[in-house]
Formats: sequence, C-alpha cells, structure tokens
Amino acid sequence: MKKLILVLTSFIFINTANAESLSKKDTEKAWDCVGIYMANYFLPSGETFEYSMKEKSMASVKVWKTYALEIGIKEKDWDDGTNKAVDKYYGSKYNKELTDNCHTFLEETIPNGKDRVEKVVQTLY
Repeated sequence: MKKLILVLTSFIFINTANAESLSKKDTEKAWDCVGIYMANYFLPSGETFEYSMKEKSMASVKVWKTYALEIGIKEKDWDDGTNKAVDKYYGSKYNKELTDNCHTFLEETIPNGKDRVEKVVQTLY
C-alpha cells in the first residue's frame, strides 16, 4: 500500500513540475508582443505595410490568448495585461525588428507556435 501511495504521489508531483507555465517576465513580454501586434493591426494612416503582416499579427494575438488560457492564466488577468500593452503601443509605427522578435519569442515559447499561427491565419477570412 505504501508503494502505491508513493508511486501516485510521485506521478502527481512529476506532472505538476512539468506543467507549462510562463514566468512573470515572459508573461510581460508576451503582453508587450500582443500590444505590438495590435498596433500593427491598427496602423496609423499613411503607414506602409504588407497585408499578410496584419493577418499574422492578429493570428498571433489569438494564439497567445489561447495558450495563456491553456496554461491556466485567468482570462481576466490576461485581458487586463493585454489592455495595458495595447494602450502602451497603440498608434505606434510599424517596427519590423520588434515584430520579428515577437514572432521568434512566440515560436520558441508556445509549443507548435508557428503552426498554430499559420492555422489561425487560414481561418481569419
């Protein structure tokens, strides 16, 4: 009986230790990226861009939120952080370097992130 309890306890501990999560720093970086993506989508008039960049930005916003909810971040907390980031970046000009860094961060952080973004892009319209 003791062995069974030990095995079950170990199994629970190992699963909990391997659970996906974002550090506070990574969560804040993700919110910054979402703010940048939203700024890309709502670029001021006269700003040049490729339409596919807007699509990828919006898809990335959706993928970040879905992932955040999957790993247990409360929707209200995610939305509050997103709103602050959008306020921070809204109206800014397109910055290719920041955007590319955000895409890299997403792809390195979210399992199958690149594929998930591509799937969402295909469903936008």
